[in-house]
Amino acid sequence: MTAPDTDTILVAGTASHAGKSTLAAGLCRHLSRNGAAVAPFKAQNMSNNARVALTPEGEWGEIGVSQYVQARAARVPPSTDMNPVLLKPRGDGESQLVIDGEAVGDAAAGEYYESHWEGAREAAVAAHRRLAADHDVIVAEGAGSIAEINLHDRDLANVECARFADAAVLIAVDIERGGAFASLYGTLELLPDDVRERVAGAVITKFRGDPSLLAPGIAEIEERTGVPILGVVPHDDPGLPAEDSLSLPDETATGDRGVLGADDAVPEEAAVRIAVPRLPRISNFTDLEPLAREPGVRVAYVPLDGSGDAPLGDADAVVLPGSKNTVDDLLALRDAGVDEALREFEGPIVGLCGGYQILGERITGADIEGTGSVSTVEGVGVLPVETRFSPEKRVERVSRTVDGVGPLAGASGTATGYEIHMGRSSPTEPVARPLGPESAATDRALGTYLHGLFENEGVCEAFVSTVFAAADASRPTDRPQPTGGADGGRSPYDRAADLVADNVDLRALGLGDVA
Repeated sequence: MTAPDTDTILVAGTASHAGKSTLAAGLCRHLSRNGAAVAPFKAQNMSNNARVALTPEGEWGEIGVSQYVQARAARVPPSTDMNPVLLKPRGDGESQLVIDGEAVGDAAAGEYYESHWEGAREAAVAAHRRLAADHDVIVAEGAGSIAEINLHDRDLANVECARFADAAVLIAVDIERGGAFASLYGTLELLPDDVRERVAGAVITKFRGDPSLLAPGIAEIEERTGVPILGVVPHDDPGLPAEDSLSLPDETATGDRGVLGADDAVPEEAAVRIAVPRLPRISNFTDLEPLAREPGVRVAYVPLDGSGDAPLGDADAVVLPGSKNTVDDLLALRDAGVDEALREFEGPIVGLCGGYQILGERITGADIEGTGSVSTVEGVGVLPVETRFSPEKRVERVSRTVDGVGPLAGASGTATGYEIHMGRSSPTEPVARPLGPESAATDRALGTYLHGLFENEGVCEAFVSTVFAAADASRPTDRPQPTGGADGGRSPYDRAADLVADNVDLRALGLGDVA
C-alpha cells in the first residue's frame, strides 16, 4: 500500500492517445514547481520507445520513454521503479518482457497473463512502494482505456494500479476524434464499483475552439454521472517526445500528411527531405524528432508498400531507425525494393541501432519471425560490418568522442545518449569509427548504436549541414532559439505544466497546497 503521507494520482483515459502522457508530465512539472517531491509511475507499459534508467541497485535498465520524460519534468533522476513492467512488441503477437529494467524473455499475450502477470504485479507493487517512501506525490499514468472490461481482472496499468496505489483517478477524454461525452459516460459505467468511487474528475483534451460551446454537454454529463469536468485543455503540442507509433503519420499518408517539420514557414523549394523507411517493427523513432525541428528539414516516413519506381521518393538523405526485430525489417525492406535503392542512393545515409545492423553486410545468429530458425542473412551492404546476435542485451547510458567524418563531417566534441540492443557489430575491413567502437562510417554512410544521437546539438548541426550541402541547397539562416524560441523560452516541460495548471482545476485532486 501507499506510504501514509504519499498521494497517488492516476491519469487514466477513455482510449489510447487521449493525452495522458502530456497531462502526467504537466502535473509532474507543476507539482515540482510548487515544492512537492514528485515521481512519475506507470505500472505496465507497452512500447518500443525506451530509454535507459538506473535500477534501485545502481545498474542500467530500460523504461518507457514517457516515464523518462516525466522524470525530467519532475526534476528527478529516472528510475526503473517508474516503469517496472515494460512490454516491447516484437511481432507475431509476442513481446519482450522487461521487469525492473531487465529483459527476462519473450512471451505471447496469453502466456504473459498465464505465467508472468502475478510476478509483474508484485514487481509493480514493490516499485510503487519504494517510490512512495521517498516522494510526496506519485503521478501514475494508465494505459489505453481504463474501461477494457475483458481485462479488468488483470489490468495492471489501470485498475490494479488504482487499487494497490490507493489512487485518485483523473480521466482524460480526447474530444478531437468526436464522441467525447459518450466515451466518458460509457467508461464510467463500465468501471468496477471500487474504481468508479476513486474517480475525482475528468479532463477534456485536445479541444479546438471556444470552450463555452461545451457548457451544455458538460452540465449534462456532470448531472448524469456525478463526476465533475475539471477542465478543458486546448489542442496544443508542448513538444514532448512521443510515446508510441500512434504519433507517427498514418501509414497510408501521402504528400505532406506523411511528413514532419513542414510547418516551419520555410518554402518547400528551399527545404531538404530526409526519408525514413517506415519499418514494420520501428522502435525509438523519437530519435528523429530533433531533425524535424530544424528549419527547412522535412522528415518523410516512407511506406514499405513496394509501389512506384522511387522507393525513397525525392530524398536528399536517409535515416534508417531502430527496429525491434532487425532481420524481419531487413526482409521487409528487401521485399519493397528499398535495399537496392539504398545501395544506389548517393546522399548521406545514417543507420541507428537496428538500422545500423541492416546497413551492414550480414547478420548472423538472429531468429526469423514465425519460423523458429536461426540463420545468416545478407544485409544491405552499405557499411563494411557484420552483426552477430546473442542472448546478451546491452543497456547503458554512454558518452562518445565525436570524430566528424562522413555524414557528420565537421562535428567534434562528445555525444551522449544511450544504447539498448542485442547483437554486436564488427568491421569486415578497416573503417572509420566516428562515435567509438560501436559505430562505423564511410564517406556517405554512418552506423551507430547511439540512441539520442541528434539530441546532441553539434552532431545535429553537422548532419543537417551535410544534408543541405549534398542537396546543393542553402541552409535557412533563421535558427530556432535554444529553449522554446517565440514561445517565451519555456521548455516543453514548463509548457506542459502551464497547459495543465491554466486549464484544469487541480484542487479536486486533494493535493492541498502543492496543487
